[in-house]
Amino acid sequence: MSKYDVLWQHVRTRDESTLKLTFDEIAEILDFQIDHSFLNYKKELAVYGYRVEKISLKERWVIFRKTDIL
Repeated sequence: MSKYDVLWQHVRTRDESTLKLTFDEIAEILDFQIDHSFLNYKKELAVYGYRVEKISLKERWVIFRKTDIL
């Protein structure tokens, strides 16, 4: 189990083709702020049918995109 599983579940339940979440929204979901380890853990999201498309450190948001693979 990953520390980001709660976030991956949340993204999957939204069932949107593209989802943009701010760092603050992600912190609310996870109950902690994301850090640089997020870059390593983001690969886990593929199992849930999504991928991280873009991360803006300046504007503090992440875009998730649905993939065809589940």
